[in-house]
Amino acid sequence: MADNDDMSSLFPIFILSVMGLFTVPWTIYRISSYAGSRKKNLNCRCSECMRAPKNRVSFYQKVWRFLTLSNIALVSSWLIIIVLFYYIKISTRENQPFDPFLILGLEASASEADIKKAYRRLSVLYHPDKNPDPAANNYFVEFITKAYQALTDPVSRENFAKYGHPDGRQGMQMGIALPKFLLDIHGAAGGLLLIAIVGIGILLPLVGAVWYLRQSSKFTGNYVMHHTISSYYRNMKQSLAPSKVLEVLIQAAEFVEIPVRHRDEAPLQRLFLVVRSELNLDPKNLKTEQLKFWKKKHPAFIKAELLILAHLSRQHEEVLPEIKADFDLVMSIVPRLMEELMKMALMPRTAEGYGWLRPALSIMEFSQSLVQAVPLSARKVSERAANSGGSPDGIAPFLQLPHFTENVVKKLGRKKVRTFQELRDLPKDERAELLKSAGGFTDQEAEDVEAVLEMMPNISVEVTCTTEGEEGIQEGDIVTMTAWITLHRNNGLIAAHPHAPYFPQPKDELYWLLLGDQNANCVWVKQRITFMDEATSAAAASKIIGESMEGTGADDATVNKAVREAVERVKSGSRLVMEKFQAPAEGTYKLTCFCLCDTWLGCDRRVNVTLKVGKRSRPAIRPGVAPAEGVQYLEDGNDDAEEDEEEADEDYDSEYSDEDDQAEEEVKQKPKNENWIKEATANLLEKEGDDSSSSSSESDNENTD
Repeated sequence: MADNDDMSSLFPIFILSVMGLFTVPWTIYRISSYAGSRKKNLNCRCSECMRAPKNRVSFYQKVWRFLTLSNIALVSSWLIIIVLFYYIKISTRENQPFDPFLILGLEASASEADIKKAYRRLSVLYHPDKNPDPAANNYFVEFITKAYQALTDPVSRENFAKYGHPDGRQGMQMGIALPKFLLDIHGAAGGLLLIAIVGIGILLPLVGAVWYLRQSSKFTGNYVMHHTISSYYRNMKQSLAPSKVLEVLIQAAEFVEIPVRHRDEAPLQRLFLVVRSELNLDPKNLKTEQLKFWKKKHPAFIKAELLILAHLSRQHEEVLPEIKADFDLVMSIVPRLMEELMKMALMPRTAEGYGWLRPALSIMEFSQSLVQAVPLSARKVSERAANSGGSPDGIAPFLQLPHFTENVVKKLGRKKVRTFQELRDLPKDERAELLKSAGGFTDQEAEDVEAVLEMMPNISVEVTCTTEGEEGIQEGDIVTMTAWITLHRNNGLIAAHPHAPYFPQPKDELYWLLLGDQNANCVWVKQRITFMDEATSAAAASKIIGESMEGTGADDATVNKAVREAVERVKSGSRLVMEKFQAPAEGTYKLTCFCLCDTWLGCDRRVNVTLKVGKRSRPAIRPGVAPAEGVQYLEDGNDDAEEDEEEADEDYDSEYSDEDDQAEEEVKQKPKNENWIKEATANLLEKEGDDSSSSSSESDNENTD
């Protein structure tokens, strides 16, 4: 074993190797992620979005954004690696391999006279009689003398030629990659150090893990508390209106954890006076309604409701500094709560496993208003506007555009532009002239409107419902719904962030594809869609197309061609959705396929789908025996699915029906054949009796002999 100095020199090399394994890949990932995010500017370029606080970044904010825990750890790792590399370089310089020519300062072709001359010259400098320094004495004995002997003494020179050292073969050195102070500990210091290592290396991570598990047990995978999901499930109504979505949304456990302080009373009272018109209070009993509002709900729910209404009314300046931090916290929680609320509406609620359609549509309408900071009252359509062919969403779609107000919408209505789609369909020059003349917009304001309109998505949906390998759809069939959703923007982008200058947090576009029956208020198929991740969508589309084509027996060339076409279509702005469901009873169903956006108003698309289901005339695959590939079962709907399978087994004949019928006929005919069974049994017993008697007689004969 090597001494402590040699062993401690291995510790920096060990630490450098371990840190390099994590730091280098981590750095490559961060650089590639940053380079990918800088390729295109996905934000809206209108003046309102540029002035929005979330998009205005000062120098100090850039510094604070850079000083995240991840960046600090990465920079610190590189600094430690640089220091370790320099230390290792310095320490290894002192442990150079033995080279007598280098020690004496000679060339490899030096003569014996040159060797003696160099030895005498170094002796004057390092000999103990000339230099009393102990370090010089050690250097003279260990290096200069041995180097001279290696080049002049025959034995030493032979050892150097064979083993690289004048003393002959050197033993192999092994060391422990620990610092020197850990190897020189004696007495109580060792016990204290052991306690410190156990405390920091074992107990501290254990305490952190226990705390994390206790905190994470309160939340689901979407960082929503379990109590919130239970509350949403209980309060979800079958005919939930958009105006009632907020009442369900605020009943989240996350809002209860936001403290309600005594100093919040005055700011909340001020907000109440500002947003009172959005609370749908009875004007005849205003005082009574106000008392009910303040006493009926939990204080945390009241606070959250007033803050959200202040955002919907664009009254952000009325949010005083005392509750500004609470406002930012509420608005950061709301997006994932809205997503969870949508999931609660789409959970299986009927015997067939269908979700509710009307609550889902209401939640998406409220989400659009929330992101664009448009009050729900702006969606109401007056009788006069309805009679004159106004927009079914009221003036809400207009208010999401920059510099638009209710007066501007009225002025455009006098110019025969009454719907938002009519404004979008106008030519660019004509629309700019209309905004300047009728709306009083400046050139910059008109350009802002054009920038937002170019950012708005145009959605198209193609839907087909078929049964694989069969003609027509019969009751009990596994129906495959194939939908291509194509997004197009006038600015050429596919993935983009919406125009939402009033929403305090960055928000990505999210779409929901729903196939439902409006008359029955049920959702048959649902799928969440995003256009932000092209690579994942392309991989999913290629897998779906490949599996579906292979199921039809197509050759590899055809499958590869279909996969390439699907991938190219995804890159051009389309997304593929393929879901399977069981066909209902015989009849004609008028379904509607909705593609709903959670951020933009007036961009939703709906396609009518007529599903004709015929009477069963061919064997069907029993759902409980061999479920089709791609069918997704919800965790909370297992009981309903089992009931559906039992009902389906009773409704139609399966491929095992003939065998079951044959077994039943055999059971029925069994009493008729009882006589035949008795006769066969009697004959068998008689035969066994004869055999036994013959065997006994043979045994008696043997005994006699």
